[in-house]
Amino acid sequence: MSNKSFKKIACAGGIIIAFSLTASLSCLAAEKAGHGEKAAVVIGVIPFQAMIPQEPGSMVICPLCTTGHAAGRIADGAEKIVEDIFVEKLGEFKNIIIIPQERVAGVYKRISAESLRRPLFDVLKKAANELGADVLALGYIYRYIDRVGYGYSAKKPASVAFEIYMISPREGEIIWRGVFDKTQKSLMEDLFQISSFFKGGGKWLTAEELSKQGMAEIFKKFPGFTL
Repeated sequence: MSNKSFKKIACAGGIIIAFSLTASLSCLAAEKAGHGEKAAVVIGVIPFQAMIPQEPGSMVICPLCTTGHAAGRIADGAEKIVEDIFVEKLGEFKNIIIIPQERVAGVYKRISAESLRRPLFDVLKKAANELGADVLALGYIYRYIDRVGYGYSAKKPASVAFEIYMISPREGEIIWRGVFDKTQKSLMEDLFQISSFFKGGGKWLTAEELSKQGMAEIFKKFPGFTL
């Protein structure tokens, strides 16, 4: 999805430490390319957001694609849990460099505060320029409800819904989108879930375990990094 409102933004000068880190990431990627290896893709993960509705049961709007989503309860800290699961999954790929999450969070927070009236894609492009990122990832949590009970017996099952985007700031477009929305059910309720039920060890999963299962599922359709 292209955003025609993109404008060229000059790369702003940062403090020496920030510049050094960006330069180091770029040099590392260039060094790999110089040794005949495929150039590393530098990725920044924008802090994931918990999309809490203003009223229970109401819709929430995805900040990136502006579409409406049904939202549910979200446990405290859920966005960080899903973000860490995502970053761990990214680490399985070769030829990528993941910018430290603390640095990405700091840069994005500052630029967002300075650009309150700017379109989101403009803010993301400016952040990517400062970070030296080829790709930015964003995640939105719509529901994160833990099970009530135990692995062998649960009164209420875990229920999780999240959406993850990877964008090319340079091109101003979404290059991948992954969506997971699931409430665990027993085999008696839904035989079609038999595969995922036994992948989870044949037990009632926690919300974190269900999120890990969901992350693995959405990455099955991920084409890889080809910049």
